[in-house]
Amino acid sequence: MVDDAMTLASSDGGSPALVPIMSVLMIMGLVQVVRPQLIWRLNSRLQRGWVKNPEATEPTRRGYTMQRVSGVLFLAVATWILVRNL
Repeated sequence: MVDDAMTLASSDGGSPALVPIMSVLMIMGLVQVVRPQLIWRLNSRLQRGWVKNPEATEPTRRGYTMQRVSGVLFLAVATWILVRNL
């Protein structure tokens, strides 16, 4: 009986962990679109000890624009994955 339930669950195509994981990733993608500076600030702390001046590594306006574009693309792909697997 357990094998039948496992087969039925696996034939459904969706993993029970897919929705929570994709939700967290989509929130991160949304932050990347709305406030890429916040992501840079969080990551700049990780650069200490590796980079002489972490504040000097802040992206330019073009860099932030590219982060926003990649965030929009990521959100589109993540939404497509969620819709396809639900």
